[in-house]
Amino acid sequence: MSDIYDVLVIGGGPGGYNCAIRAGQLGLKVACIEGRGTLGGTCLNVGCIPSKALLHSSEMYETAGKDFAGLGIKAELELDLPTMMGAKEKTVDALTKGIEFLFKKNKVEYIQGFGKITAPGTVEVDGKAYQAKNIVIATGSEVATLPGIDIDETRIISSTGALSLSEVPGKLLVIGAGVIGLELGSVWRRLGSEVTVVEYLPHILPGMDGEIQKQATRMFKKQKVKFELDRKVTGVTKTASGLNVTTEAAAGGKPKDIAADVVLVAIGRRPFTDKLGLDTLGVATDKRGFVATDHFKTNVGGIWAIGDCTTGPMLAHKAEEEAVAVAELIAGKAGHVNYDVIPGVIYTNPEIACVGQTEEELKEAGIPYKSGKFPFMANSRARANHETDGFVKILAHAETDEILGAHMIGKGVSEMIAEVALAMEFKAASEDIARTCHAHPTCSEAVRQAAMDVEKWAMQM
Repeated sequence: MSDIYDVLVIGGGPGGYNCAIRAGQLGLKVACIEGRGTLGGTCLNVGCIPSKALLHSSEMYETAGKDFAGLGIKAELELDLPTMMGAKEKTVDALTKGIEFLFKKNKVEYIQGFGKITAPGTVEVDGKAYQAKNIVIATGSEVATLPGIDIDETRIISSTGALSLSEVPGKLLVIGAGVIGLELGSVWRRLGSEVTVVEYLPHILPGMDGEIQKQATRMFKKQKVKFELDRKVTGVTKTASGLNVTTEAAAGGKPKDIAADVVLVAIGRRPFTDKLGLDTLGVATDKRGFVATDHFKTNVGGIWAIGDCTTGPMLAHKAEEEAVAVAELIAGKAGHVNYDVIPGVIYTNPEIACVGQTEEELKEAGIPYKSGKFPFMANSRARANHETDGFVKILAHAETDEILGAHMIGKGVSEMIAEVALAMEFKAASEDIARTCHAHPTCSEAVRQAAMDVEKWAMQM
């Protein structure tokens, strides 16, 4: 057997391991290089999966404390944080081992260590050179930092530290009202923290539908999350009693100090492309470090890039789609990703989910559209479950009725968004969903009713 691989994948996250598995399924000789020591990347080890485990546990804790009595369930409540953290770790451990099993099943070689591209077709790992016809960069992203604020993962933490605190902070200050900040802030609020979120913009959830932003703000405030919007953090000072966070208005001036026990820096992520040898090879990157690609190809022959280290939404499922496409292209098949139909989800309570364009984007592009909306308050299953917050909104082209986007906020919408994404992939009209029978009683009926409302014939409100 030749020592030259068909594909060498650098990075074992959702982009990397899925690319390696798909390449193995297609009969290619493939290896995946990962330096963390466990597969799964940021998502599985210190991101998507552990955060969802804590979101679920903390939600159950809050539900037991607030809602059980009204449902006729009597229970004594006590938080056991070490056990909660242990349950999270068991989930992560089982899933990382699962990827190793899938590698063996699909004949993917797992190379542990940090990979550096030393020449076209050559990757060096801990001093050993490996040859490949194709190299796929799937190195993901890392936490973005603020100048002058040093993350120690004890009192000033990143998302990684927020997943392993040993005790519930009395006062948690979150810098950034995006997905990561709101998800992790909500975990610790449910467990007893007083949470304040500082956001540079005048609204939370940058880039999301404006109506969702407003509704989410109201709901989080109802949950006693405090917001300092249109404000920037200028420094964090450690004191004998905790932390002092200095802020000022985003436009300058109007200073305000905020006391905290723990500060979570959640201003986003940046591509992890340092030390890969890209400069030496002349692989083009932009000023932020994202690898420049054209249909996943870099400007250097035989080198591809996917996932968070390239432009586009930093989402595990986007990386997975690109992973499959690249493996299939390398195998001579027709790999493709439809970037117009990549859903986004925020796993707060209530959840927030979207796919396609927002109303603001449609207006800016001058695209004629019509919208339909249906509140969960009018949904029978939501009322029976005492989960009536939120709504479903569907946007369709005013002339063709093709679905252009959907935006939801409510319990379980992370699962409901897939229906609309599938419809959009087939270029369905809102009428197609409106005339598709949905089981009753289910919360997914709200999707159908919103589709009906596009033509103003919703029947349940």
